[in-house]
Amino acid sequence: MRHIRLIAATGTAVAALALTACDNGTGTEDEGAARPKATVAAAETGVSKSPESTAQAEDTTGTGTSTGGATEASPVARTDAPSTKPAASVGRKGQSTGRSVVLCNGTNTSVTAQLLSRPLNHMLLTVKNTGGKTCDLPYYPVLRFDQMQWVPQADESTQPQSVVSLAPGQSAYAGVLLSAADGSGTGGMTAHKLTVGFQGMTPNSDGGPSATPALPAKGVYYDSTLKVTYWQSDLDAISNW
Repeated sequence: MRHIRLIAATGTAVAALALTACDNGTGTEDEGAARPKATVAAAETGVSKSPESTAQAEDTTGTGTSTGGATEASPVARTDAPSTKPAASVGRKGQSTGRSVVLCNGTNTSVTAQLLSRPLNHMLLTVKNTGGKTCDLPYYPVLRFDQMQWVPQADESTQPQSVVSLAPGQSAYAGVLLSAADGSGTGGMTAHKLTVGFQGMTPNSDGGPSATPALPAKGVYYDSTLKVTYWQSDLDAISNW
């Protein structure tokens, strides 16, 4: 009988000790209490968005198209998987006009190159929309004479307020400074072939097939001062360039 009372007393003491351990601030918990906290932490991590990921989800291209979530981490990721949706027309400051874009390029335009007597050492490029839809002509022509390994830069002072847009049958223009009138240019040579490249709605992007306008039989002389204007809808905008 005494032995039974000792067992009962011992059990009572153990139970009391267990209750004391839960309430004495030592942090002793059973495994069942730990799992809910871990689950809550994981759930919070899964739905949390940092300011950086939120900023990356916003549209920075100026096209008015938002990525709509943080899974598309950067503009680099978007270029790896280009959207099949049509882009939006973008003005000089990147504002979206909200309409679909057909780009002007070698498939829907004709391009001519004309040497000018004045201004001296200048050439005029004319691009005409020969397609059935209005097309946009962003930025400036990308020129390549023969096998030239460098790209002539554009005169930023000629940048228009908005992207040039051509209805069917309309034309746009760009001026080309071929060489320095005072002979200060270097690396001068005569070219017999010209390739005119078109840009997309972001700088230096591919706007589609290029054009190869004919040059005079004697060729065209150019040097290191070679540069171009932005595309212009009005010839007067570059008549004195």
